[in-house]
Amino acid sequence: MTRGLRELIERQIQKARLDGQLDRLEGEGKPLPDRPEEAFVDTADAAGFRMMAQAGVMPEEIKIKHAMAKQRALVARLTDRVARKEAMAELARLELRYNIAREARQRFMR
Repeated sequence: MTRGLRELIERQIQKARLDGQLDRLEGEGKPLPDRPEEAFVDTADAAGFRMMAQAGVMPEEIKIKHAMAKQRALVARLTDRVARKEAMAELARLELRYNIAREARQRFMR
């Protein structure tokens, strides 16, 4: 980030603070929530996903990601070889759908 941009951002934050626009915000005084799932997501994407979630909208990409997490947990619990193989095939299908959805979003955002 360039020095000029950083200074502009700081001035805007200071102005908003002095105008009281940063008072009584949701979560004020509380620690930031732990979001480990955002560790490998672009910050702009993560912010967009959070805004959509707060508005009650969940992109297909995130729905599939949640389904993948559930499927991974299922695979970890299964001991029957046949059932585990079927669960792993479903996980592979979900991973493919996730990658297609993510690539489609990335192409759309270009």
